[in-house]
Amino acid sequence: MTKPAELKGSSFTLSALHLVDGDIEKATDFLKEKVSQAPNFFAAAPVVIDISQAGNNIDFSTLKSEVQKAGMIPVGISGCKDTQLQSQAKRAGFAIMNAARQTKAAETAMEPTRIIRTPVRSGQQIYAKNCDLVVMNHVSAGAEIIADGCIHIYGTMRGRAIAGASGQQQARIFCQNLQSELISIAGNYWLSDKIEAEFWGKGVVISLAENNLNIEHLAL
Repeated sequence: MTKPAELKGSSFTLSALHLVDGDIEKATDFLKEKVSQAPNFFAAAPVVIDISQAGNNIDFSTLKSEVQKAGMIPVGISGCKDTQLQSQAKRAGFAIMNAARQTKAAETAMEPTRIIRTPVRSGQQIYAKNCDLVVMNHVSAGAEIIADGCIHIYGTMRGRAIAGASGQQQARIFCQNLQSELISIAGNYWLSDKIEAEFWGKGVVISLAENNLNIEHLAL
């Protein structure tokens, strides 16, 4: 007999909104700005709200509705150990989430590098699961390339590059011509407006240090 459905464990990369001082309006104004800057990446994207620094006076119903109005989908809260706050969040429709352990990514057996020889066109998404990704051509604006390991782009990079998608903080992005909409390693990301002019259109290597992205010129 065919099963009607299956429930399996899986892992996904989610954006996290850190509610620093409990100011919901300020936080959602920030979200609106990010959605307008990169709608292909953030519009209707799931987001987890970290409330570890937000205090104990949080209107979860307002938080949920305002995040939705900003254009993203609130799926849960993290950074909450107070059972009373957890109950309030659940009543508002939030899941209670714990940060994933980064050690699991390091233990995952890596597979052979995935190589893409053709251009990656707008609207395409390529995911290299448990391996590095090499793109020997251009990546168009609106395209997305994702790898659990490192990413190498030998053409112009105009789309979104997400390395270390399963949490591998040692992942790198190597790019011959950086003009990217978004770059990300292990969940830490920059939009194009954060990329300094000296690196725009140049060969670079992007790494992660203490949860901050770092860009260096690619030595030839």
